[in-house]
Amino acid sequence: MNLNLRLVRFAGAILAAVIITVVLSAMSSCSTTSGSTGDVMAKVNGTKILRSDVERFYKDQVASQPQQPSDEQANILRLNVLRELIDNEIIRQRAEKLGLLATDDEVQVKLNELKAPYTQEEFDKKLKDQGRTIDQLKEDIRRGLTGEKVVNKEITSKIDIKDSDITAYYNAHKADFNSVEPTYHIGQIVVTTQPGQVRNRRNSKAQSADEAKRKIQMIANRLDSGDDFATVAMDWSEDAETSASGGDLGMTPESGLKQTDATTRDAVLKLKPGQYSPPISVSPPGSKQVFMYRIVKLLGKEPAGQRELQDPRVQQFIRDTLRERREQLIKSAYYDVIRDQAKVENYYAEDMLKKPGMQTK
Repeated sequence: MNLNLRLVRFAGAILAAVIITVVLSAMSSCSTTSGSTGDVMAKVNGTKILRSDVERFYKDQVASQPQQPSDEQANILRLNVLRELIDNEIIRQRAEKLGLLATDDEVQVKLNELKAPYTQEEFDKKLKDQGRTIDQLKEDIRRGLTGEKVVNKEITSKIDIKDSDITAYYNAHKADFNSVEPTYHIGQIVVTTQPGQVRNRRNSKAQSADEAKRKIQMIANRLDSGDDFATVAMDWSEDAETSASGGDLGMTPESGLKQTDATTRDAVLKLKPGQYSPPISVSPPGSKQVFMYRIVKLLGKEPAGQRELQDPRVQQFIRDTLRERREQLIKSAYYDVIRDQAKVENYYAEDMLKKPGMQTK
């Protein structure tokens, strides 16, 4: 992993991104509310998917686009949104039959996780900015959790990776486990000089260059006093991508170090496994203005050469790779089967075919 590609992003993760992630992975909205035919865009085994549901998801997807889509692009996007809602409603109905619908307690736990980085006032504002009520968010969370339960029950739990599978994969891809250069396992703690918000366990963010300098020194003092590096990173680091994982940047090849700033590179190369650097100031190329302070720790170092099958990390990598491949294959087949078993009426797609110039011969 290229260390330079994991430099801290100044803007902290906003609730909108969290909500959109939940929404896009969520199961579709279902409603039994009566309405005119124009309000109903599709039915799945008699359950209605309303135009308001499609429009809410549609607006979520176009909100961040620099310009509004053309009429044709908008229709294509709505068709895609509706298709996803149809598939997800099929999954929801399957979950109901299996007794896997998410409970109120499970929804509340997830909601609390989403709210944790924010004050109540901040959370309410973010929710309002997205045009979403707390009840809508809860339903989105419920559908997302329900979908995960179905996948775990019907797909993931049935995947069995045997030792012989791992051996066969290794023998077929042995060259992939031969590192031509040393690799460095690096952790970092970051403090930026720019004001804003971040997500760490203490919701701590330096709001100026002076505050950043004082904060990184405080962090260094904690480490010197024996505090655990990963715990300090989770509590205080302002890198949105790595703070939750204790500052872990993963493995970086030696050539990747050449693409980061010289001060950080030199610091890493001087460290022994288990050691961490003093605070490092990082400036944009050609500038003397500090935009970030970081402390890096060398978690481990791997020499160049062949990684053997007996290496637990090699076996875990292969196991994860095979599991992901099989899960995607089985999931695709599973969705096809239950989709074929459902009665789907897509009124919106039918209307598209009735428009002038769209009729098929």
